[in-house]
This record gives sequence, structure tokens and C-alpha cells, in this order.
Amino acid sequence: MSNMNELMRQAARVQRRIQQIHEEMKAKTWTAKVLGEKVSATVTGERKVQAIDVDPEFYKSEEREVVLDSIAAAINAASELAEKEIEGAVSQATGGLKIPGLTG
Repeated sequence: MSNMNELMRQAARVQRRIQQIHEEMKAKTWTAKVLGEKVSATVTGERKVQAIDVDPEFYKSEEREVVLDSIAAAINAASELAEKEIEGAVSQATGGLKIPGLTG
């Protein structure tokens, strides 16, 4: 029975560490730039868009659809950066194990 108790304690520690990681990541931001820095997007650890920047010359010279597609690409790239870092930190905390209900 003591093995089961130790396993439960370890699981609780891992769960607390994962929660701590998620809290720490909420304070971070990730920025991605596309088209040679003509468009950039910044997202938070809460997966919210914080900022979008479009080079004024690019905005004036390109069609609306190209500009919108570039904005979407920058947001997606920034979101992927955030997700990869968060997943990496959680994976390190769990020793690479995928734990249902604890890991993303």
C-alpha cells in the first residue's frame, strides 16, 4: 500500500508543477514575424493575441487578402511558438510522459 501512496504523492507533485508552469507561462509573450518582418504578431501564454504590427508600406502595396493572410500566418506562428515552449516545459516536468488530464 505504501507504493500506491508514494505514487499518489508523486502524481500530486507533478500536477502542482504543471499548474505552476501554466501560471508562469501566462506572464510570457511570444512574437512571430512573417514576410521578412513585414507582419508580426504577439500572443500571450493565455493564448490571446496581444499585438499585431503591419508595415505601412506593405499594407498600402498589397491586396487586402494578402495582408489578412499574412496576419493570420503571424498569429498562427506565434501561437505555435507558445505551444511548443509550454509543451516542452510540461514534458520536462513529467519526464516525457503523456498523462491524461494533466498534460495538454
